[in-house]
Amino acid sequence: MRILSYALAAGLAAATMASPAGAAQITGAGATFPFPVYAKWAEAYKKDIGTSLNYQSIGSGGGIRQIRAKTVDFGATDAPLKGEDLKKNGYVQFPTVMGGVVPVVNLAGVSSGQLKLTGEILADIFNGKISKWNDPKIAGINSGVTLPDATITPMYRSDGSGTTNVFTTYLSQVSESWKSGPGAGTAVEWPVGQGGKGNEGVAALVKQVPNSIGYVEYAYAKQINIPVAQLQNKNGKFVSPDSKSFQAAASGADWTSAPGFGISLTNQPGDEAWPITAPTFVLVYGNPDKPEQVAEVLKFFDWAFKNGDQMATELDYVPLPANVKDMVRKTWSQEIKGADGKPLFNM
Repeated sequence: MRILSYALAAGLAAATMASPAGAAQITGAGATFPFPVYAKWAEAYKKDIGTSLNYQSIGSGGGIRQIRAKTVDFGATDAPLKGEDLKKNGYVQFPTVMGGVVPVVNLAGVSSGQLKLTGEILADIFNGKISKWNDPKIAGINSGVTLPDATITPMYRSDGSGTTNVFTTYLSQVSESWKSGPGAGTAVEWPVGQGGKGNEGVAALVKQVPNSIGYVEYAYAKQINIPVAQLQNKNGKFVSPDSKSFQAAASGADWTSAPGFGISLTNQPGDEAWPITAPTFVLVYGNPDKPEQVAEVLKFFDWAFKNGDQMATELDYVPLPANVKDMVRKTWSQEIKGADGKPLFNM
């Protein structure tokens, strides 16, 4: 599987800053979760259309701050804003792609997919209630796996993060002690562990620190070849993360059940469903100060919807279903308008 290296992606972003005068350029910032696929799409879009995308992978919290400050054409977040926040700020929110958050581990002699965890055990690890890898709860579901008598070092996001929101939402659904303790959010008070900035920061920490565990978007785990754990899903089945299990979690989603498509796909039923699956979202203004720039944003994502599914699949993301893409386009045409009141996107 070919995954765009982050060095190349960084070079791509830097290259857009040096685009020829007059060439169109889009600016965005936010979630690290979709960064690999946005970079891949941006590279192909530049070759096909000539328009550049400069996307800053700074975390969902940073993306929301930058769109609020109007320093970028779009913000990106994995933690969808609620209807009242969208209305108050004049945002239009829409999903772009789906993916999975996965537990990654650094255990000598343990290969990817060999370790099994339940949601409750995962919550207890990050709560500090399970502190050794050979704890009876872990050993009890991992017959045949050699687990060290070593202290577990949990790794978490130190920045405001939609990935953290997805992960802690799941932990709150499967563990009452987590729900009543740290709870769910883009930033929580972690009882134990070390923090890293961005998905890339957490992935690098886990790669470096023996006996550690963290949570990252799947493409980052694939990128630097960190072992991932199986998880027990809502149906009681142990499943491995991949595009098939992400798609299984998304198959029954009701995208109309929340304003701005802001649904949750965590802990969905289904024998093959990966329990920490999530869409990622983009925010633009419904009545933007720079309508020509937002029009370019919509052109980019419309192109990605038409041409980017294979690229997304190669990176183990799940493309939006065709009917959801049409729902998103309808939202653009109805809710995003220029100063003259005319839609910036026509279906």
